[in-house]
Amino acid sequence: MASFSNTDTGDKSSGPYYDKNIDTDVTLKEKVEGLTNFVSSCKFGMMTTRDPSSGKLVSRCMAIAGKEGGDLDLTFTTNTESHKTDELKADKHTNISFCDNSGQWASIAGDVNIVTERDAVKKFYSSTLKAWLGDLGDGVHDGSANDPRIGLLKVQTTSVTYAINSKTAVGRAAAVAKGAITGEVAGVNKLREINEKEVQQWRSISSK
Repeated sequence: MASFSNTDTGDKSSGPYYDKNIDTDVTLKEKVEGLTNFVSSCKFGMMTTRDPSSGKLVSRCMAIAGKEGGDLDLTFTTNTESHKTDELKADKHTNISFCDNSGQWASIAGDVNIVTERDAVKKFYSSTLKAWLGDLGDGVHDGSANDPRIGLLKVQTTSVTYAINSKTAVGRAAAVAKGAITGEVAGVNKLREINEKEVQQWRSISSK
């Protein structure tokens, strides 16, 4: 794989923010709980897909309908006749991102399975979906749980990176101000990673 570099920092780390904030002194359980608590507080995420005709990446705001796989796998409801289902049929890879106004964020990489089976859809159906799909008046496409336009996007997570605050707002501001003056890298977040092996391990633990 090709790499990019614009300079040489010698024996100094080129990514001091990462080194300062990466949180490795934490259990897998704590990492998953930190992620799920943050994601639940956001509720809405941005789902990124790839347009097969142009290769362009497209992101859309999506509301979480449910969680599975020990809370690592996310489920969303969708209109099966939308462009995003066309895109996901062509390329199942996706990224779901979350962010709040304090700068906390999460990036979840995964593969999407499009589900249209009615019993599965009914498990996650909400009557508010009718406000988005409408009732077409044909007795079939009525926005109900039996409307064939309503399907599920089940995201099977492959890896996660997220950052949650490790200081109060005042503490973060002080660390940034100090860094701006002294050049000391600000330690303001708990930057955490859940790799593919850990995702599989957590699914195995949570299924027991």
